[in-house]
Amino acid sequence: MDNRNFSIKQLLEISACTNCRICAEVCPAVSASLDGELSAIHRIKGLNRILKSRTGLFRKLLSGRGLSDEILKHFSETVFRCTLCGNCEEICPVGIRLRDLWLSLRQDMVHSGFYPKKIDRVRDNLEESHNVFAEDNEERADWVEDIREAPDHGYLKDKAEIVYFTGCVAAYFPIAQKIPIALAQILDRSGVDFTLLGEDEWCCGFPLFGAGLGDHFQQFVDHNLKALRKKGAREIVFACPSCYQVWRDCYPDEFAISHVSQYLLGLVKENRIPFKNLPLTVTYHDPCDLGRGAKVFDPPRELIRSIPGVKLVELPDNREKCNCCGGGGNLEMIDKKLSSEIARQKIEEVTGTGAQAVVTSCQQCVRTMLTHVKRNKVPIEVMDITQLIHSVCLHP
Repeated sequence: MDNRNFSIKQLLEISACTNCRICAEVCPAVSASLDGELSAIHRIKGLNRILKSRTGLFRKLLSGRGLSDEILKHFSETVFRCTLCGNCEEICPVGIRLRDLWLSLRQDMVHSGFYPKKIDRVRDNLEESHNVFAEDNEERADWVEDIREAPDHGYLKDKAEIVYFTGCVAAYFPIAQKIPIALAQILDRSGVDFTLLGEDEWCCGFPLFGAGLGDHFQQFVDHNLKALRKKGAREIVFACPSCYQVWRDCYPDEFAISHVSQYLLGLVKENRIPFKNLPLTVTYHDPCDLGRGAKVFDPPRELIRSIPGVKLVELPDNREKCNCCGGGGNLEMIDKKLSSEIARQKIEEVTGTGAQAVVTSCQQCVRTMLTHVKRNKVPIEVMDITQLIHSVCLHP
């Protein structure tokens, strides 16, 4: 293997690491596992060793063999035991773009043949079913059936100004389906001309990057763009931060895009969503992809503060410093125990605020935190911001 999976800039950035070890101090995987091999500094050292073993004098010293399969297999296991939260990048004093580097590293590991074989399921599910869970894609909008008095068209119109891109987690996980149900009712009652894509919606492709399978991404871009153009829409609304981020960063700039927190805030400012009073103390969890990834921090907080009676108390680590919930980076699939331990630490931080509920803006964060809360009978509510808005919406 050569080093073609890395840009020249990335290869230069690696050498800028000062070995300060600050990244290890903020890594949720290291904190939860107490395993320093999961830290960014260990990963960079391992990557440097791999890159050097492939070229020049170092390869000659290794008699042209490169590193052993055993070493590469062990290293790859540490590479994929990461939530891709970006905390290490946020704190890096020399500004190395570590999250993008980890994505390139995962792709390199896949191309080298050293990766957790569970990753193959991501590729197979997406290619066969066009969603990450291998569900029937014709059932992507079946959650609409749970809406009382849903319109006859089931929010599947031939044409509309707005497309609500549901995302795989909210479409198929019962624990997350309350999010699209709430959002569809809010949009409907606010007079928004919107449609779903239904079975024409394919996965946004984000999971492919996390799995090191970026080579398979373009077909999802092409299909989803074609489906959007067919609807004649001018804007796409996402409740999933990962979908939002990948559209923002990797799709052509053809449609206006909004995260639901931004879009709903606009409706509130237009007085299209009247609120009732709700005496509730909440804290807010910044999703990694929406916060550190897309730098959307203020709209969710403005929405929460606009609700009469609701009091917002911040987490000790918030905004750019917000701790990951454990649900990202395909970690749950690779190491469920580690993902659960990160979630436990997150909920401990949440309950320490004294809040009655934790609000977030991500269906995967809701699923991860709510799963831990239910299994361990923690007395706190977990909800998406769409569910909070729906609960105080005065529309009939």
